[in-house]
Amino acid sequence: MLFMILKMSGITLAITILTVLLWIYLRDKKITWPIRILLAAVYAGCAILSTHYGVDYSHMLINVRDMGPLCAGLFFDPLAGIIAGVIGGIERYIAGAYWGIGSYTKVACSVSTGLSGFVAAFMSIFIFKRKKPSATYAFFMGAVMEVFHMYVVFVTHRDDLKMAFYVVKVCAPPMIIFTGIGLALCANALKIYAGEWKNPFKRRKDSEIQVAQKFQRWLFLVSAIIIVVSFAFSFAVQTASAVQNTAERLATASADIIETYNEVREKNYNINVLHSHVGETGDFNILRESGLSITGGHKGDLLSDPELAAMQTNVDKGMYRATAYGVDSFCRADTLANGEILLVSLPSEEVYDDRDAASYETALADIILFTVIYVLISMLVQEIVVNNLNLVNESLNKITNGDLNETVDVYNSSEFASLSDDINQNVNVLKGYIDAAEKRIAQELEFAKSIQESALPQNFHIPRKDVEIFATMDPAKEVGGDFYDFFFIDADNLALVIADVSGKGIPASLFMMRSKAAIRSTAVQGSNPSDILEKVNEVLCEGNDADMFVTVWIGIMNLKTGVMRCSNAGHEYPIIRHKDGDYELLKDKHFLALATIEGIKFKDYEIDLKYGDEIFVYTDGIPEAIDKDIKQYGTERLLSALNANKDIPLDRLLPRVRNDLAQFVGEADQFDDVTMLGFKYKDPVA
Repeated sequence: MLFMILKMSGITLAITILTVLLWIYLRDKKITWPIRILLAAVYAGCAILSTHYGVDYSHMLINVRDMGPLCAGLFFDPLAGIIAGVIGGIERYIAGAYWGIGSYTKVACSVSTGLSGFVAAFMSIFIFKRKKPSATYAFFMGAVMEVFHMYVVFVTHRDDLKMAFYVVKVCAPPMIIFTGIGLALCANALKIYAGEWKNPFKRRKDSEIQVAQKFQRWLFLVSAIIIVVSFAFSFAVQTASAVQNTAERLATASADIIETYNEVREKNYNINVLHSHVGETGDFNILRESGLSITGGHKGDLLSDPELAAMQTNVDKGMYRATAYGVDSFCRADTLANGEILLVSLPSEEVYDDRDAASYETALADIILFTVIYVLISMLVQEIVVNNLNLVNESLNKITNGDLNETVDVYNSSEFASLSDDINQNVNVLKGYIDAAEKRIAQELEFAKSIQESALPQNFHIPRKDVEIFATMDPAKEVGGDFYDFFFIDADNLALVIADVSGKGIPASLFMMRSKAAIRSTAVQGSNPSDILEKVNEVLCEGNDADMFVTVWIGIMNLKTGVMRCSNAGHEYPIIRHKDGDYELLKDKHFLALATIEGIKFKDYEIDLKYGDEIFVYTDGIPEAIDKDIKQYGTERLLSALNANKDIPLDRLLPRVRNDLAQFVGEADQFDDVTMLGFKYKDPVA
């Protein structure tokens, strides 16, 4: 047996290694017809080699022939498995019919091998959905295929069940075990290599287990219990029947022998003329009280002391079970004349032969029936319940991801029809609430937008001849975080402000309103730009739980002297144009944005402006705007747009810059607010 185990292990391991190597080689390749033919040839070759180089065990040739077509169909291509199985099955029949290799089981083996390819194809397509089966399912498939193999041996030899039983008894355990283990090893190895292996002993949460898996587990458990109980009951009934029949056979044989014995004694014939058969392997013996056989199957032999004691205890008491002449047997002892004893015995092996053969056949048939029922019920549950649940879940996922136009359309049963209607009705109600909320929010946002716009200076007609100002603000959303401002601190000092709050939407707009109010209220007190920024920073840092910040550029222009004192809190570089010149970037010194940390110190710088000079300030929504290719608009393109229109008034210049930006962005979304402020220092007497 050890040699058989080692050799079967080696053959199984060889096919497993071959499968893994082929899978690695073909993993990323499409299964074309040349590859399909290659796979069919390789695994048909495995089946053929198993036929000719199987393991000789108890005068039987055992193998893992069916593993080849099963591997091809389960792990690679269903059609390749079918072709491999057909080739292997035909070759097995030819080998048995013409070369005498396993001729007794040629039909059963040929049918099993040929069918294994079709079974693998069916399971791969309809049960496993072209995915690799788990090790448990793979083992189950290999084992059941060999169970079918053994059952066909019984079916094809109804006229010789004793020999069929011997073949099945010898071949079934190793072939079932090694074929199942081989497929399980292949499945595990491929899953490990593909990174799909999961620890089967790790307990998973109920929420992680699919309905189909739970159903299949319970179906397997309940069906297995029913089959085991049914088999145990049938086995017990067959055992009782075999014992009862044996008692009757022994009683009949004993009565016949006693009748003949009495006739021989009456006629004074030699007792050795007595002849009788008890079953096929049983015999009778006439014994003296000492246990010596004077005639019968063991003439001249003595019963052992335990055997003699058992006989003496049960003489004239009917059938009993004991050892007779070293063989476990069912016996009957009856008293004869002259103190002699008749002992008839039938070996237990013969008594239970029919029971064991019937039990094997019943067990094999039950396993096949269980498998068919299990697969069919699993398919029905998958088709009727699980697939419909998946359809419902797919629609629900779309709905929860925002597609409220998705409808659940599963109406192949009353339960799913009711579920679909309920979900669709709830979605329609939800859409109604959302539409109402969107209208309300739109109205509120429109109101907020009008409030924000009203907070920004809209009158650019300043009653002075030495100033020209124009500004625009286009929020990325309904309301934004950018703002501009300009106001007179006194009769000769004009403050210009542009700022950009972090973020967008309503939070940014609220912080923007707070920042604008703080800057204006501080500036009108007559401070320098750096002092204004320092004081405003302290105000904004207080209660800034949302960690927002704002970049600010501020310039205070003395319209008498032409000197503009400026300070920059992390904002974009301003752009300056001297009279009759081009717009140029002024790379001023930057400080931290407001509301980042307390105690920031800022410094001023001065710009000496002459009549005809211009200042252009903006937010990062212009240079950082991107087109559909994610290319930025950039500062250079902004300068080009300004210089291309440098000799026109600001109220026409800024819209042209905005138009150039819009053409560049194209269909890409505006991701940030776009704000511009232009100032020109004019000669009042010109």
